[in-house]
Amino acid sequence: MKIVVLSDTHMPKKALRLPDRLTTALQEADQIIHAGDWQTPELYEELNRYAPVTGVYGNVDGEDMKEIVPARQLITLAGYSIGVVHGHGEGKTTEKRALEAFAEQPPDLLIYGHSHIPVLRYFKKTLLFNPGSVTEKRRLPYYSFGLLTIGEEGIHAEHIFFR
Repeated sequence: MKIVVLSDTHMPKKALRLPDRLTTALQEADQIIHAGDWQTPELYEELNRYAPVTGVYGNVDGEDMKEIVPARQLITLAGYSIGVVHGHGEGKTTEKRALEAFAEQPPDLLIYGHSHIPVLRYFKKTLLFNPGSVTEKRRLPYYSFGLLTIGEEGIHAEHIFFR
């Protein structure tokens, strides 16, 4: 199973269309996960043309997105539990807020966004994954998104960096 992971697309404010590097990956996706800050429902609809979309809303998303996606989700894909949350809030780090959202039932994989900083590491037995942003790299040298491959061998996560 191939999953494209996105967050913080901020469209159309930061980009009018999805980058070519991303749309190439979307064509091969079995599933798409978006960790919030979409900005418009049109992006949700566009992504759904490629593959089924799971997502959450972020701090810049309005009521229109909150009607489509929840604040957090816990899903199961290929036998693995995957938590998805944006990670915004008061105090603490984005990562700590994301972990607290699933403290009672830590998932195998925790996907979050908000910081625009790509992360791939373990916290205890949970794989933490922030895909970064395909439209707003801030002070980072590259834009990024994530690719997950889930199969019999387990979960393989990687970032795709591009200019």
